[in-house]
Amino acid sequence: MLIAASLLSADFMNLKASLERVLGVDFFHVDVMDGHFVPNLTFGPCVLKNLHAHFDTPLDIHLMVENPLFFVDLCKDLQPAFITLHAESTPHLHRSVHYIKNLGIKAGVSLNPATPLCALDYIIQDVDLILLMSVNPGFGGQSFIPLSFEKIKAFRARFPHYVGVLEVDGGINAHNAPLLRACGVNLLVVGNYLFSHANPTHALQALRGRD
Repeated sequence: MLIAASLLSADFMNLKASLERVLGVDFFHVDVMDGHFVPNLTFGPCVLKNLHAHFDTPLDIHLMVENPLFFVDLCKDLQPAFITLHAESTPHLHRSVHYIKNLGIKAGVSLNPATPLCALDYIIQDVDLILLMSVNPGFGGQSFIPLSFEKIKAFRARFPHYVGVLEVDGGINAHNAPLLRACGVNLLVVGNYLFSHANPTHALQALRGRD
């Protein structure tokens, strides 16, 4: 099980120290929000450049934005592991996915909780990562939507030959992580549970099923 620490739950006033506490995660998950696609604003290019300069942890960039290719161009020189955009954010999903891939970056597609899996039917073969949101995007600290388990199982049934990364984001903790792993999820985005834990190393072990 791979773990991405969601910067949305970090201490913004002490960001570097906050991230140093969770070193050992596989990725830093960066939610880029524009205040239009979701009702919030988060990280801009300056913060991303500083992350890249001070940490070796690969970036998992999640674009919760309108006009995603504008933000892809802002992020491309940081050599992120993934750039994920929302299926709901563009009428030209195939073009946008291949724009990312042609930059030498792995491309992901995310679905909101109420977006049906059929939105992936004609793009699944082109993507490296699928991100299924288990909360409504825009804010950290939300509770996991229980129906997400059914959606993940339906994903595996609908796309049995998918071999890329299956990522879930929202309300993840040590209680639901084993259930998600059993459903075939292999990358968890974890925010509050990890950053608020008294011992993030123990939290990581629990999330990976090694406690």
